Amino acid sequence: MGNQFRTFILLAGLTVFIVLMGRLIGGPVGMIFALVLAGIMNLAGYWFSDKIVLSMYGAREVSEAEAPELYHMVRELAMQANLPMPKVYIIPSEAPNAFATGRNPEHAAVAVTEGILRLMEPHEIRGVLGHELAHVKNRDILIQSVAATLAGAVMVLADMARWAAFFGGVRSDDDDGGVAGIVGTLALAIIAPIAAMLIQLAISRSREYLADETGAKIAGNPEFLASALEKLGMATQKIPMVEARPATAHMFIVNPLTGGGLLSLFSTHPPIEERVRRLRAMALSRY
Repeated sequence: MGNQFRTFILLAGLTVFIVLMGRLIGGPVGMIFALVLAGIMNLAGYWFSDKIVLSMYGAREVSEAEAPELYHMVRELAMQANLPMPKVYIIPSEAPNAFATGRNPEHAAVAVTEGILRLMEPHEIRGVLGHELAHVKNRDILIQSVAATLAGAVMVLADMARWAAFFGGVRSDDDDGGVAGIVGTLALAIIAPIAAMLIQLAISRSREYLADETGAKIAGNPEFLASALEKLGMATQKIPMVEARPATAHMFIVNPLTGGGLLSLFSTHPPIEERVRRLRAMALSRY
């Protein structure tokens, strides 16, 4: 429940940015325009995201006859999670990783790389698949799409605010507030998109924690996923996913892009060490 509440607060924060910027550049008209534009752009991505990302990584759908152990495990875990059987894909990459996609549980797909199948023991694969099915169960694709729509609206409003400041279209409540209004609008137009991006990334990290928790219950043991994450943390440093795109990094079980220090602020995933710590604490408490 804590991660769900955190997601709600973060989405509310994005909404506040939209309201503030809409007020600055002239009231609700610009705000509605930005929301509609961002909504159209992200609706298309939401509706077709599964086909786009699976094609992007060359994923191949496999049947029960082609990958019986993987297929049976996915089916068992889907039944455990009370989900329809998703499509199963294998990505031709040595980098160990996995993701789930699809606009709803009825149109879901789970994809794993060849590398993760070679690296992991069966119980660890079970932990990974539980995590991915948790994303489907928690409807994270929908939540990420809502976050992207709100963040996109902030970006559009920021552009509108910059133009309004340059051409004197900033609202001011008094005659002496013109310069202050322009400066304030420009400052907000610069800060708001950065803040919106950080909030969007924070939502992604919160959903990862929730998927770890839910996935551990689906798999039957938090240690399965904890062990898998430890292996993935070491293996992704040795075998990076060179074909990974920043726009899809949030979909994978571990971030396929590397970066530390200040770059961790812009990470789509929480630190693996913290995820493992929470899972092992969950195991000790018998969840």
